[in-house]
Amino acid sequence: MLTREEVACILPHRDPFLLVDRAEDVVPGESATGYLDVREDAFWVPGHFPGYAVMPGVLIVEAMAQVGALALLSLPENRGRIALFAGIDGVRFKRQVRPGDTLRMEVRITRSRGALGFGEGRAYVGEELACSGKLMFAIKS
Repeated sequence: MLTREEVACILPHRDPFLLVDRAEDVVPGESATGYLDVREDAFWVPGHFPGYAVMPGVLIVEAMAQVGALALLSLPENRGRIALFAGIDGVRFKRQVRPGDTLRMEVRITRSRGALGFGEGRAYVGEELACSGKLMFAIKS
């Protein structure tokens, strides 16, 4: 299990935008599983939505992308680089994510070619699918 500090040694993201609290099963260049404990004091809670906080879908997708980036940036040749979003496709939201939930994100890299990586991500709360979609990354040198 990688701690938040260990994740931050691989990913360039920092608070409030580091959306992975811990990770496990990191297979460099292939896959990773990450977790985010959705907190009551998250920066988006007061405004999305007042009185009924729901994690914005774009942040769920970003959290999945960070887990995919963790898999790609764990490769020795990619250490110290940045993985940028190059595309998303077929994203579907199946369940709301709310403060108090733990979001488990599983990303499998399906192929990579040069500086491009492609993956499939799924985010769960417990055993319930919250979001799924295809992700494309560009590794900046």
